[in-house]
Amino acid sequence: MNKFRADRALAPIGERRIVLGQLGPCDHGAAVASARPTTGEVAVIRWMVTGLGCALALAGAGCGRAGDAQPEARIAPADTASPRTLLLNPRLATDTATPTYRARFETTAGPFVIEVHRDWSPRGADRFWYLIRAGYYDSVYIHRVTPGIAQLGFHSDPRINNLWLGRYIGDDPVVESNTRGRISFAHAGMNTRSTQLFINRLDNLQYDEERFTPFGEVVEGMESVDAFHGGYGEVAPGGGGPSNSQAAFRGNEYLRGEFPELTQILSVTIEDGEAP
Repeated sequence: MNKFRADRALAPIGERRIVLGQLGPCDHGAAVASARPTTGEVAVIRWMVTGLGCALALAGAGCGRAGDAQPEARIAPADTASPRTLLLNPRLATDTATPTYRARFETTAGPFVIEVHRDWSPRGADRFWYLIRAGYYDSVYIHRVTPGIAQLGFHSDPRINNLWLGRYIGDDPVVESNTRGRISFAHAGMNTRSTQLFINRLDNLQYDEERFTPFGEVVEGMESVDAFHGGYGEVAPGGGGPSNSQAAFRGNEYLRGEFPELTQILSVTIEDGEAP
């Protein structure tokens, strides 16, 4: 990872007008849902995601100096570890998900179910599988809701954000399109997917060329996704929604306190899956 100054990451730089933590595709709304993002917009997305991961790494509590020896704790294998152990130990995220499985989301806007297809995006399906088992998305807010997408992925605890937002997985080729109801990981360019997800609320085929790779789709409860609270608009500074940098560094204390109408995920459980 390139060196990155956390203090500079919190302020706009030059003419790019960027803010730390703008993760995911540029959404142009229903009126221009078929328009392609410009090269400049894509560059902004990529800079912001990379900046967030680096800044969190630099700002993490307890980061030792180079060469400091750290004792290694004994950890249960991933298949027997508790959700808390999985959450606190990203290096255990080596599981292979079942070929297909369903994830049930209970939210304050109602339930919905995502069916995941590992052959669409093997690395994406495996990461999602692990994060659900770790309880990562329980109590997370849907922090970005526009006509075109609904995005989530900032953990309630900023210490967990520090562990995970820069924990990237490799790319998968785009096999299926970003049509309405499909879910993809956000990214900042090559090999930068981590925890941020977005559900397509419209057909967003322009995202296929930018390598936003769907790994599943809503098969029940799309009406709940349509009911997510979008009254705050786009995230700051372009809209009245949350600041992604504050969501990352302060977690639910910030989102709950300043954006109380946001839809919240109450729990996510794996309903079923074929044998691996």
